[in-house]
Amino acid sequence: MGVFDRLPPMDHLRSEKMCFVQLIIPAESARVAVTYLGELGLLQFKDSNEDKSPFQRIFVNQVKRCAEMARKLRFFSDQINKAGVRSSVRPALEPDIDLEELEARLGEHEHELLEMNTNSDKLQQTYNELLEFKLVLTKAGGILASSHNHAASAERELDENIYDREVDEGNAYLLEQGVHQGSSGNSGVRFVSGIILKSKALAFERMLFRATRGNMLFNQAPAGEPVTDPISGEEVEKTVFVVFFSGEQAKAKILKICDSFGASCYPVPEEMIKQRQIFNEVSARLSDLEVTLDAGIQHRNKALESVGSQLWRWTIMVKKEKAVYDTLNMLNFDVTKKCLVGEGWCPIFAKSQIKDCLQRATLHSNSQVGIIFHEMDTLESPPTYFRTDKFTNAFQEIVDAYGVARYQEANPAVYSVVTFPFLFAVMFGDWGHGICLLLGALVLILREKKLSSQKLGSFMEMAFGGRYVILLMAIFSIYCGLIYNEFFSVPFHIFGKSAYECREKSCSDAHTAGLLKVRDPYPFGVDPSWRGSRSELPFLNSLKMKMSILMGVAQMNLGIVLSYFDARFHGNALDIRYQFIPQMIFLNSLFGYLALLILIKWCTGSQADLYHVMIYMFLDPAGDLGENQLFWGQKELQILLLLMALVAVPWMLFPKPFILKKLHKERFQGHTYRFLGTSEMDPDSEPDSARARHDDFNFSEVFVHQMIHSIEFVLGAVSNTASYLRLWALSLAHSELSTVFYEKLLLLAWG
Repeated sequence: MGVFDRLPPMDHLRSEKMCFVQLIIPAESARVAVTYLGELGLLQFKDSNEDKSPFQRIFVNQVKRCAEMARKLRFFSDQINKAGVRSSVRPALEPDIDLEELEARLGEHEHELLEMNTNSDKLQQTYNELLEFKLVLTKAGGILASSHNHAASAERELDENIYDREVDEGNAYLLEQGVHQGSSGNSGVRFVSGIILKSKALAFERMLFRATRGNMLFNQAPAGEPVTDPISGEEVEKTVFVVFFSGEQAKAKILKICDSFGASCYPVPEEMIKQRQIFNEVSARLSDLEVTLDAGIQHRNKALESVGSQLWRWTIMVKKEKAVYDTLNMLNFDVTKKCLVGEGWCPIFAKSQIKDCLQRATLHSNSQVGIIFHEMDTLESPPTYFRTDKFTNAFQEIVDAYGVARYQEANPAVYSVVTFPFLFAVMFGDWGHGICLLLGALVLILREKKLSSQKLGSFMEMAFGGRYVILLMAIFSIYCGLIYNEFFSVPFHIFGKSAYECREKSCSDAHTAGLLKVRDPYPFGVDPSWRGSRSELPFLNSLKMKMSILMGVAQMNLGIVLSYFDARFHGNALDIRYQFIPQMIFLNSLFGYLALLILIKWCTGSQADLYHVMIYMFLDPAGDLGENQLFWGQKELQILLLLMALVAVPWMLFPKPFILKKLHKERFQGHTYRFLGTSEMDPDSEPDSARARHDDFNFSEVFVHQMIHSIEFVLGAVSNTASYLRLWALSLAHSELSTVFYEKLLLLAWG
């Protein structure tokens, strides 16, 4: 371990050292100070009002105002999206405004927009009703004209034939009553015309028939095209109807039924002249409404454009103000009610920057009293803060999505900068595809300033945030593609001639005849002669599968080595002896040995079956290996490694909990009686006091936690090694899909 002791400290690979600070801020400069600290982003306040509800805090009214303004901004955004208005990419430059002026302006815009929406909805409803009226005039006029023609022919027929006059007129048919009584008389046939949903027409007719006991005549005509409903505003299929009836009671029943079915009734005169006159009036009103609606829409779109040009800026402003007041709600007033007292965590390197911010806040708020900033001692565990830049921020967010490291723990994101894009490149190994990915990443990086000032969609925002991740993935994909020798699934002789040639000089390709090795192996990557040969798939399968296992074992060993540096940094010898050492032994006794066998097989060209070796290492450790023996003493080594792996499991499980219990008893034996003779000393004031620590140790919890950790490591070593085989599976799938695309689509298309 002396080599590790001589290594430089990994300060840049760990979270920043934190300190607990207290701020005493005068009330008049509190908002400005918190605003400046929020823009700096290096101070995390502790909530001093955890026992209070959000409505009991100091600045609850200001938070409500900001929430109301945020609601108005969301309303404007919804209206802009609904209207399809595109705001300018670069918003118009306007002078800065304060929160009160912004609140008044948002209220004016909302009132104006609501009024325009109300007027527009009323005009649109009137327009849709007139469209229905026009349609009813057209269709019902045709129905009435046909009924008049039918009535005239029936009258001639009745004059020529014998008609029984003794039939009661109340039981006569409606058409006959209309012929004899006249449609304009009080006792003659009347009608109601309107329009109804096509899906309700059949039920509507049945209800009319039952309500009038069949004493009605129902005529209908389909509208022919979807009609915009005046109430819902949706396009639906409707039917125009004309109901002939007799009597006032029947009329009242029919109108009630029309109302219950949602049918719209419109007055249609019998005379053709009046119908044409009303039709012309309706058409004129429709044309006037169209002009009015177009003018209203243009005026509304202009108002939305003016709002949309500043919407993003106003949204950021309101979010900042709400965050400021939410932070101020974490602070408390002092006894004099003139200062706010807050506590929080900050990195040690940021203390000078925070002091500069506080001085600027005091100066800009014209406060006569400065802000007091001093460091305090605490027993609480500090939060974790990693200093990142625009390059490493995306990698840190990827790691934090799985779990945030503890305070002063080694940062896995540093290693993920290389391992994450490289493992992607193992699956995406094609230098043609890698070039396409590289071009896309370069476009995002070169237009970085322009895109960072715009509001992007969800997909573009995700791609822009990970632009440097995509850049490294593209570079590593080109590298792995050169190793696989694939350019859109086509091999190239980039690094010289192939090591293989045809057996006969007459053969023209390597697909039909055997190959002979005539020169040294291909200098870099896979020999292009493997492409298209019979043994291509078995060769690439074996290569990529074994390569995935090697990478997985190497990365898992890296994680265990990092746990050693963490334990050494915190001075925890138990973790080194009873976690790091048995974990290294267990992992490398099984899967490290498998990686060693893969390397030996590659170097020697052996035909040994590694599946058989690993399976019978557990089933029959003392059995004869036969043809699967790769080196001398392999059987004895396998027995030794198997015993070491079996010993490593109880080594991880049992010693550490019992040693912790023993140390706890030795440390606090007799200390609980030390404070009985003195009344001046407070045992809770000491961080290592017996009363503060004695009840914290629970052997059963420690043992269960260690058992879970051990079982998780043993099972994870097996499952994680198998999970790395995804690299092989996805790499093979990507290669085969590219081949299918090239051969079955491009070649067939090009003939």
